[in-house]
Amino acid sequence: MPIKRPASKGGDRTLINDDIRESPVRLIGAEGEQIGIVSRDDALREARKVQLDLVLISPDAKPPVCKVMDFGKHLFELKKQKSAQKKKQKQIQIKEMKFRPGTEEGDYQVKLRNLIRFLEDGDKAKVSLRFRGREMVHPEIGMQLMKRIEADLEEHGVVEAMPQFRRSPGEPWCWVRRKRRNRKRKK
Repeated sequence: MPIKRPASKGGDRTLINDDIRESPVRLIGAEGEQIGIVSRDDALREARKVQLDLVLISPDAKPPVCKVMDFGKHLFELKKQKSAQKKKQKQIQIKEMKFRPGTEEGDYQVKLRNLIRFLEDGDKAKVSLRFRGREMVHPEIGMQLMKRIEADLEEHGVVEAMPQFRRSPGEPWCWVRRKRRNRKRKK
């Protein structure tokens, strides 16, 4: 049974039934068979005969392509495909690990282990180094710590965003790493 829908406000909507103004159109039947080039009225008559909708598939083609189909079922299938694609995507998160210039060795090893775990899980890892108060007087200590972290993570990931070193107190120095992609070579 043909669907009567109010006109939507979106400019990217699919034209169906009486909304189609172009004539003549190339008509494709309900089973996918080519019917040929017919007038719009004949195409509408053909769709109503089998109690389905006439849907404008390709408006830019010469002549425009219309198909006889159940539009509600078509929308449902599109929605299902979109949700299936969304499920397949993996959300990559940016996990942040904060260091201080005075981070002790035990804490450093725990944080490094967590950074490696983040990278192995496929997430991005952001390393930030925060200075407080008079710690900013000795930026070379922070630079040594950043170089040490970078050396320890060398085999687990690559630097995606280069380190940003800020001179204002309270703002962290930070950089982002992502997991190293294994490239297989053809032999």
